[in-house]
Amino acid sequence: MLGWGDAIDVLVRQRGPALLRYGYLLTGSTADAQDLVQEAVARVLARRPRLRAAVTLESYVRRTMATLVIDEGRRAQRWRQVRHLLAEPDQVADVASVTDDRHVLAVALSTLSPRQRTCVVLHHLDGLSGPEVAEVLGIAPGSVKRYLSEGMERLERVVGPVAEAGDVVAARGRGGR
Repeated sequence: MLGWGDAIDVLVRQRGPALLRYGYLLTGSTADAQDLVQEAVARVLARRPRLRAAVTLESYVRRTMATLVIDEGRRAQRWRQVRHLLAEPDQVADVASVTDDRHVLAVALSTLSPRQRTCVVLHHLDGLSGPEVAEVLGIAPGSVKRYLSEGMERLERVVGPVAEAGDVVAARGRGGR
């Protein structure tokens, strides 16, 4: 078993890039992803969980990241309501002109609500089942189904119909050109 300092070192040095990629998928911004990872790691370490394995720490950090994105989405939505602004995100003007598949994915994900985005990322990109997503987010499995359905419907409006979103993302995300 790793010591506390060793577990943190493994988490930050070895798993840091994976956490940044995950954060980018959740936020759509490199700078926001960096801030998200830093905040999530700080929160997890402040609680100093008894678990010392880096893999376990990483799962805590990932869950914290998802929760932080959802919380930020709630704050932003509340602000829009208070300021009497439309809660609808900006529509993507011309996704067809975007040549980088990862950019297309980021743009498409940015059209989703924070809850939809988190469910889609956890399910289709992290490979969690619906009940596992529900457990990670602390919501009902039926809510996960609804968010996945709404999220995939919106993604299809942006990028066009796809047979299975996980297949398309996997092929594009792994250099499937």
